[in-house]
Amino acid sequence: MTMELDVFVGNTTIMDEEVYQLWLDGYTVIDAVKVRIDGGVMEECEASADVLLSDTMDQYRTFQMCERLLHSPSKLGNQLLFQIPPHRQAMLIERYYAFDDAFVREVLGKKLSKGTKKDLDDIGAKTGVTLKSCRRQFDNFKRVFKVVEELKGPLVENIRQHFLLSDKLARDYAAIVFFANNRFETGKRKLQYLTFQDFAFCAGQLISHWTVGAVVSSVDHMVEDMDVDLDKEFLQDLKELKVLITDKDLLDQHKSLVCTALRGKTKVFNEMEANFKNLSRGLVNIAAKLTNTKDVRDFFLDLVEKFIEPCRSDRWTAADMRLYLTHYNNSAHILDTFKHQVVWDRYMGVIKSCIFKMYHD
Repeated sequence: MTMELDVFVGNTTIMDEEVYQLWLDGYTVIDAVKVRIDGGVMEECEASADVLLSDTMDQYRTFQMCERLLHSPSKLGNQLLFQIPPHRQAMLIERYYAFDDAFVREVLGKKLSKGTKKDLDDIGAKTGVTLKSCRRQFDNFKRVFKVVEELKGPLVENIRQHFLLSDKLARDYAAIVFFANNRFETGKRKLQYLTFQDFAFCAGQLISHWTVGAVVSSVDHMVEDMDVDLDKEFLQDLKELKVLITDKDLLDQHKSLVCTALRGKTKVFNEMEANFKNLSRGLVNIAAKLTNTKDVRDFFLDLVEKFIEPCRSDRWTAADMRLYLTHYNNSAHILDTFKHQVVWDRYMGVIKSCIFKMYHD
């Protein structure tokens, strides 16, 4: 039996996006072929199973040869072995560095070390992500962390330029790097309701307002880890906020101002008034303890335990939370003897944004 094939010869590397995704997801060639058959590709292309197998194997080989270039994406555009159009290069890079939210949620805040890598079997089983895909994603996190660790300048921009990622993906990687560097606790049961995107948003707030980079405005003053390390001078200044809870007159005055502004505007006013001092102590004590590494790690856990959970138990809505924190923040500016408004605003700006994101009513 003879078979006629139409052959087209060209120098552009042919890459099927569906097959590429199957390769990234860790499918074997045989499993990938099954997925393609189930998707109707044989009828669509009038191809036999043997031709489909050969095509899949050929594309897998191409992807494997491209992989070393994807580890340093700028090399992909400068090499001559594969003729890949720019838009196709961008697709290959973006998808290679894409990750599963379920997977990153399991490793977020953990040290990107061999110890964590040994747990990938268990993480894969828990999340339904193949071990091969888990390893690719973990190695990508580690690779980006290692490169940007040695660079000066803005974290997101460094990631975007060195790995040629979209702005959204670069920001997500910045969050992963930031969490890995500061080892924030994310695995406790009380934090399980929070998604990676919740944490990524909060990381963006912390990077923009609480790091050394947040106060460095001149290129001449760029320093290493400027967007990764929290500003120690700022963390020290936060201790000054304790006067809001240690000075009884100031605490009473603050409560009076907030409650006057809230009266008649919410169904949970009585609960807000009764719990004001405990809630205020919770937020101010979180601030005052951030000079300790352990308390930095527990930042999100403390927000949940000391503020979000008490409000949730009193049935606050998200609108109630927004209303309360707005007046709580603004009222501090009216306090006669409170002289730390700049530090207060820098602290509360981030706290409000994070709590609004974390409060799922």
